[in-house]
Amino acid sequence: MADRVPLDFDPPVRQIRALLLGVDDRDLTAPTPCPGWPVAALLDHLMGLAHAFTLAARKRSGLDGPPPEPSADHLSRHWRSRLPVLLAELSMAWKDPAAWTGTAQAGGVTLPATAMGAVAMTELVMHGWDLARATGQDYAADPRALEQLIEFLGQGPAEGTPGLFGPQVPVGPEEDLLAQALGLAGRDPAWRPPRRRPARTARPILPARD
Repeated sequence: MADRVPLDFDPPVRQIRALLLGVDDRDLTAPTPCPGWPVAALLDHLMGLAHAFTLAARKRSGLDGPPPEPSADHLSRHWRSRLPVLLAELSMAWKDPAAWTGTAQAGGVTLPATAMGAVAMTELVMHGWDLARATGQDYAADPRALEQLIEFLGQGPAEGTPGLFGPQVPVGPEEDLLAQALGLAGRDPAWRPPRRRPARTARPILPARD
């Protein structure tokens, strides 16, 4: 059924679900490419957006206004089991051709359904990359989706869209599709987390020799 709709959500959902398996509890406080968001806040955001965009695909209203700011304090204790389910529901909801017709509402914003679907896909791809970079994992996005996202993001203002995308980051034309999409969405493809200094081990005190 995926070939009957503009975008297939299965690849980015599978990618994120695989990345979740590599997230250690110690990673939850690590910084991400999203300023001010540790990994735990990013996971909280992923849970919220998965639910919101699922409702949007089903033509059901969610929050009347903008969603709450993602927070590590709000992250569900059951995120390891709950988030994969929410992502699977999101993917399934956008397989329905009816999801792409008319308008859709999410976070207090109403858009043409095709635009809302593109925003949902962009969120998944970008935040999948955020999670991979923050936790030191590999990331590969579906080239077909990237081509469509580049076209979609390229129509936006260079100064970014408040609440969605930051100011565009210049990326050379020789860069791959993922880097181009990241730059258009306001991310620096070269971002890396700060290096963590290994904890120093105290030297044992040796007994004095006679």
